Amino acid sequence: MEFNSMDKLIEKYFSGETSIAEEKELKNYFSQPDVAPHLEQYRAMFGYFGQAKDEQFTKTVPLKPRKRSYVAWISVAASVALLFGLITYLNPKQQDQQDLGTFDNPETAYMETQKALEMVSENVNIGVKGMGYMKEYEKTTKTIFK
Repeated sequence: MEFNSMDKLIEKYFSGETSIAEEKELKNYFSQPDVAPHLEQYRAMFGYFGQAKDEQFTKTVPLKPRKRSYVAWISVAASVALLFGLITYLNPKQQDQQDLGTFDNPETAYMETQKALEMVSENVNIGVKGMGYMKEYEKTTKTIFK
């Protein structure tokens, strides 16, 4: 009868439903020399819990905080980024290059627009060809999953 109750207690223990008193009962049971053969495998686990309770940490823990040098590096990086942004924004050469999208000759503008639209059309046609495979895939899946 005692073995049956220990089986139930072990099941409760592994499901996390035991009280402290029940856990003490399990620890006391497994510290005895006469343990049921089918429960012998748990003896080492409960024996370890008793040993681990008596262990003490003996090493010293350094309490000196580390220096935080990354704060200085963050401020240096922010300063460099700000300086780079100001130089880029105030550079007069870049202000002259902002007018690249305008043409004085309407024929040249028309030709450049035609080139751009042709490039877009080629890429769209490539995408449409790829969609042909999707139609075949849809036909096949409709045939299979009817």
